[in-house]
This record gives sequence, structure tokens and C-alpha cells, in this order.
Amino acid sequence: MKKFNPNKNIIIMLLLVIIAVTTLSVTVARRAVSDKPIFPQAVMNDTISFIDRTLSAPIRWIEKGASAVENLFVTYEENEKLKLKLDTYDEMVQENKNKTREIATLKDELELQSTLTNFDKITSNVITRSPDTWQEIIVVDRGSQDGVEENMAVLANHGLIGRVIEVNNFSSKVELLTSSNQNSNQFPVRISGKKGETFGILKGYDQEKNVLIVEQLTGEATIEEGSVVQTSGLGGSSPADLPIGIALKESKDRFGLTRQIYVKPYAQMTDLSVVTIIKRGVGDE
Repeated sequence: MKKFNPNKNIIIMLLLVIIAVTTLSVTVARRAVSDKPIFPQAVMNDTISFIDRTLSAPIRWIEKGASAVENLFVTYEENEKLKLKLDTYDEMVQENKNKTREIATLKDELELQSTLTNFDKITSNVITRSPDTWQEIIVVDRGSQDGVEENMAVLANHGLIGRVIEVNNFSSKVELLTSSNQNSNQFPVRISGKKGETFGILKGYDQEKNVLIVEQLTGEATIEEGSVVQTSGLGGSSPADLPIGIALKESKDRFGLTRQIYVKPYAQMTDLSVVTIIKRGVGDE
């Protein structure tokens, strides 16, 4: 059996240490006199660098891919949030427009009521307006329980819009001045101008020109454009002095026989949400 020789191992270790120290010393000395490393060191550095790039490339690729996927999910979530905010914004804008229009309508109604101090009034909301009777009938949420009666005049948006034609306990039907029923939308009117007053009957509506038509005019005086048109109260079917509109021009009827006046109504009858029903003049019971 071969004996273990510790002296031989010690000599080998000393030689290795001497070689390492010598190599380190030469490297340091070489660096002191030159910027370039010695050939063995350069080979070692290049080898280590290549191995590092080779091992780290897949890791960097995986990290970039994971970061891209994460960014994609973050972008998707942010996009969904922005879409939700955009939808909400559109709803808020439309709601704001509706509120603004409602406030404007209520202001107009309050302004109208402030001018009707000589009348008892019933404020009512429009609850139904059927498309097939859009130009003729609206239904309001006040009825006989609130004191509404047939033939009462109805106003909105600064002027007369029609009269009550049917009364239920808690609702009523209002026929508009734009109705084609000429037998029910007639109101005795007074036209006040610089040359005096002229009386007539409101008898129709021209849908193409969006004007009311007054016929059966009294007297021969020329009616000036811009004259104020109000109810006259004659005949007892409606109170006097309810605002209707402004006279536009005088013309002849379709047969060319009698005079008629086109009247631009104060009220906008295509957009009605709140109306005022005139009960009676104060002290007229």
C-alpha cells in the first residue's frame, strides 16, 4: 500500500500559491504600464462576459415580455375606466341640459304667473302627449278635484296655448291652438295698436308658417305689424287680457273676401312640460 507523503502535497500547494501570486503581481504590474490586459486575462474576461450574456439574455427577454403583458393589462384597465368616465360624462352633460331646460321652463312659468295677478291659477304638469295627436291634445295632472272645469283657458311659455276640453277627477285633456279642429280652438281676441283696438276671432293655425290666424276683424283700420294680441273676454268663454302673441301682417283669406291677421304666438307649443290653467278672474264668482 502506497504511503501518504504530506511533504509532497505541501510542496504542490506552495507552488500553486507562488504561481497565483506571481500571476497577480504580473497583472498589477502590467496594468501600471499599460491599459490593455494581458492575453490570458483578456481571454478570461471575454469568456466570462460571453457566458454572462448567454445566461442573462433569456432572463431579460422573459422580464421584458412580462413587463409588456403587465403594461397591456394596465392599459386595458385604464381604457375601460376612461370609457366608463366618458359614458358617465355624456350622461351628465345631457342631464345638465335637461335640468337647464327644465329650470328655464319653470322660470318662464313663474314670470308668466307674475303677470296674471288678476286670475286664480292652477299649475299643472304635462303627463301625456301622444305622437298621433302631437299638434292637438295634451293631458295634464290636474282635474275636477283641483277645481279644473271644461273650457278653461290654458297658458304656458308666456302665452295662451289652448283650452280644457275634458275633465276627470285627477287629470284633464287640453286642446291646443295648433289643433285642426276649428270649432273648438276659437277665442275672441283684441288687437291693440297705435291706431286703436280691433276685435276678431282666433280661428286657426298655419303649420307651415307656424302662425295663428285671426279672422272676422271689426272696423276698417289697418292693423300695424307688432300689435299686441290678447283675449278680449267677449262671449264669456275665456277671461280677458290673456296674452296670445304679436300681429305680423294683414292679408286676405283664401277667397280674397275678408281680412285676416297672422299672429306669432308667444308660447312655444312643441315643448310643453308645465302649464297654467286659468280658473277665473278675481271676484268673478
